[in-house]
Amino acid sequence: MKRSVSVLFMLAGILFAICLLISNILATKIILIGSWAAPAGVLIFPIAYIINDVIVEVWGYRKARLIIWSGFVVNLLAVLFFSLANVLPAAPFWHNQEAFGMILGSTPRIVAASLTAYLIGSFLNAIVMSKVKVLMKGKNFSVRAILSTLVGETADSTIFILIVFAGSLPFKALIIMILTQACLKTVYEIMILPLTIQIVNWVKKVDESDIFDKSVSYNPFLINQV
Repeated sequence: MKRSVSVLFMLAGILFAICLLISNILATKIILIGSWAAPAGVLIFPIAYIINDVIVEVWGYRKARLIIWSGFVVNLLAVLFFSLANVLPAAPFWHNQEAFGMILGSTPRIVAASLTAYLIGSFLNAIVMSKVKVLMKGKNFSVRAILSTLVGETADSTIFILIVFAGSLPFKALIIMILTQACLKTVYEIMILPLTIQIVNWVKKVDESDIFDKSVSYNPFLINQV
């Protein structure tokens, strides 16, 4: 008897949410990659897009839509509880309030930027991946994965950087930051693509799924169609 909920799908969704949570915490530190400055979240955030690609490829856009909204709720809950912990009075013997607030006490502007960028970027990634799969008749996974990541990551980086830094940095600097992040994340996807292909092939073999979303509605808010 076939399970109504795939164990692999459930694990992919959990890993997706974990990557999002870790990337948001890491993003509070700016690191140097060569001569390029970028939030440390760039180390793990692209993995969330790779998982998104795997979910769309194996289980279809409707399941990806469910996971994207689930990830949004998980991040929102994390922000709310981080904020609550930050405003509650600290114990007299604990002297790390300033450091705690710096790492986990994101401003409303950054929270809004992060959640908005995540939703739009993730849905664009899933929609492009699904639609191009139909156009290419299921072939050329590598091309579809790179294209969807480029579209999604560019949208994510553009929205986040413009909301957070517009008005405080020169326009040229904003463009450089957007292009840098989008390129780094896409290169990350390309480098790990051989592993991604192996994972997709293995999951398809184990789960016996390979979805073509030919008639699905791509409305992100149609959450009852899963």
